[in-house]
Amino acid sequence: MKYNHIFFDLDHTIWDFDKNAAETLHELYLTYSLQELGLSSVHSFVEHYTYHNHALWASYHLGQITKEELRQSRFKNTFEAMGVCADQIPTDFEDVYLHTCSTKTNLFPQAHETLSYLFSKYKLHLITNGFREQALMKINLSNLGQYFETVVISENVGANKPHRDIFEYALNGAGALKEESVMIGDSIEADIRGAMDFGMDAIFFNPTLQQKPSDVTKEIHNLDDLLLIL
Repeated sequence: MKYNHIFFDLDHTIWDFDKNAAETLHELYLTYSLQELGLSSVHSFVEHYTYHNHALWASYHLGQITKEELRQSRFKNTFEAMGVCADQIPTDFEDVYLHTCSTKTNLFPQAHETLSYLFSKYKLHLITNGFREQALMKINLSNLGQYFETVVISENVGANKPHRDIFEYALNGAGALKEESVMIGDSIEADIRGAMDFGMDAIFFNPTLQQKPSDVTKEIHNLDDLLLIL
């Protein structure tokens, strides 16, 4: 099928969320002397955070919790799971983490090369469930804005992927038809099934080689795989 419009997810698809988060947490582990709170291993801290953060984001995608609940819970859950009492958790940790992480610029391999190639052939767009201020920082500091005609952030729309409203909003803003559009993202529920249920094609970005659900037909493991299929 000939596409005219390609819609990308941002976090975990272009912007390497886990790598940037780990880098930030290593820095904050030292800044806040977390070893003194009983967190003997920064690697264990990153693993606990990753687990709780991913679980909360899955709930946020589905509208089961709010942005505020996600932000209030992820480090509270992480610290408490590691034996730190709530009153020992640094009060500004979430805010400092959120700002610091958003300044990181680690992208998935071949991100710029792939986007540059696709930019020469298609109209590119972003749809992200990320927080508005942080999403814009990531895009600007990583020099990604040059590729995308439109950027849709769920906070501005009032709906998260996989809700059809955000896909409809994105296509209307892009002047695109479903039949000529494809969504690329890492989340089966938010990106892939969200797009497919809306009537768009979707390509599952699967760098960690998860088992692909049977209803997902198109998959890539590296961003530059797109050069072979688009």
